[in-house]
Amino acid sequence: QVQLVESGGGLVQPGESLRLSCAASGRVFSMYIMGWYRQAPGKQRELVATIRSDGMTNYADSVKGRVTISRDNAKNMVYLQMNSLKPEDTAVYYCNVVLRRGNEYWGQGTQVTVSS
Repeated sequence: QVQLVESGGGLVQPGESLRLSCAASGRVFSMYIMGWYRQAPGKQRELVATIRSDGMTNYADSVKGRVTISRDNAKNMVYLQMNSLKPEDTAVYYCNVVLRRGNEYWGQGTQVTVSS
């Protein structure tokens, strides 16, 4: 069992930056992939970025060059640095963890709103 708590969401203007954090607890020693997904109103949940335990990252095309995912294994944290935010980045952002044996866990989500 892994518990995930996101923080850092909020209301920002277009072009501004935001850093999301996700704290993991529980069976953190077997976390393999950590990632961020988002869901906008009326849309399906979609991948934003993932990072493996070896540091390999993967980004959605829509955020490449504007977003950086990182993880601190010592602190059991994963971060999402988002720059040059656009109104279309508005969504609820969810932290996700996949364990080595395949179990998957989700956080409760944090709202990001980009509006002038």
